[in-house]
Amino acid sequence: MRIELQKRPEGSRLFSFLSPLLALALTLFFGGIMFWMLGKNPVDALYSFFIEPLLEVWSLHELAIKAAPLILIAVGLSVCYRSNNWNIGAEGQFTIGAITGSILPVLYPEWHSPMILPLMLIMGMVGGALYAGIPALLKTRFNTNEILTSLMLVYIAQLYLDWLARGPWRDPQGYNFPQSRSFVPEAVLPEILDSGRAHLAIVFAVVAAVALWFMMRFMLKGFEVTVLGQSERAGRFAGFSARRMVWFSMLVSGALAGLAGISEVSGSIGHVQPTISPGYGFTAIIVAFLGRLNPLGIVASGFVLALTYLGGEAAQLSIGISDKVSRVFQGLLLFFVLSCDTLIHYRVRIVTQKLTGGTARHA
Repeated sequence: MRIELQKRPEGSRLFSFLSPLLALALTLFFGGIMFWMLGKNPVDALYSFFIEPLLEVWSLHELAIKAAPLILIAVGLSVCYRSNNWNIGAEGQFTIGAITGSILPVLYPEWHSPMILPLMLIMGMVGGALYAGIPALLKTRFNTNEILTSLMLVYIAQLYLDWLARGPWRDPQGYNFPQSRSFVPEAVLPEILDSGRAHLAIVFAVVAAVALWFMMRFMLKGFEVTVLGQSERAGRFAGFSARRMVWFSMLVSGALAGLAGISEVSGSIGHVQPTISPGYGFTAIIVAFLGRLNPLGIVASGFVLALTYLGGEAAQLSIGISDKVSRVFQGLLLFFVLSCDTLIHYRVRIVTQKLTGGTARHA
């Protein structure tokens, strides 16, 4: 006996629309069971996750800060995934973008110029794109699996950042703390309002989402992404190149991840340190699929996942759970998003085999 997934002739439009809401409801239900098994009140836990972070104005600013990198990275990943290129290493591209974008304020702290911030953002995007180009090169040249290569490059980037912060870039006046010197004011991403910490990264995220939505909806390049993602053979008949699409999708994804990285360092942290991300690059995968790989849907799902980050921090203080529980809660959301989408397009079929006179029967 074995279990097979059989493609449905036509998926339900109603359930396609309701799928993210159903996945969220299932996450809340089973998340509540998880909190109950941990000895926590499920109502209090879910309140800490989804309501408490929205009660204060400063929390809304923190929500925008958390959502910005998630949206930026996820929008880039949506291009990869819709073109059937599986970039799992956005966390590494985020880190390299932060490093390359920080070269100017760390190595040239005496440079005070209005040009420094635009150059930092450009260098961050270039760094992220070049790092994403490594798995693209390996795939197009040697037919390697981009899932493995992009994922392994994450750990190289993180260790390189740790070495820089503790070694060559460590602030000589920093009392031996493992961090670089603080960025000069001209190198800090400005806040969008005077009353809070939210900075321009959230504007970059929304602009990127709208731009890529427009590309996917109205431009030939978006049509090329869709066709090659659904059928590489059909794309070749249309004159599209799968090899060029690998480069395009990976470079776009890496550039946006790099922009998210330097925006996080410049806008939220203000210096380089061994850890700059709580896992934005991996959480952005959940954001991309929760948004149905639609850039505008990703904006909404980015705020939902950012809320779980803030809620996880609030729950750690209010009900005493660990950050690992927050990660599991986010993992539940991804599991149910993918499960609901799979069952919309496929039906589960149980196949049994009975040997009778050397023949097999399927039920």
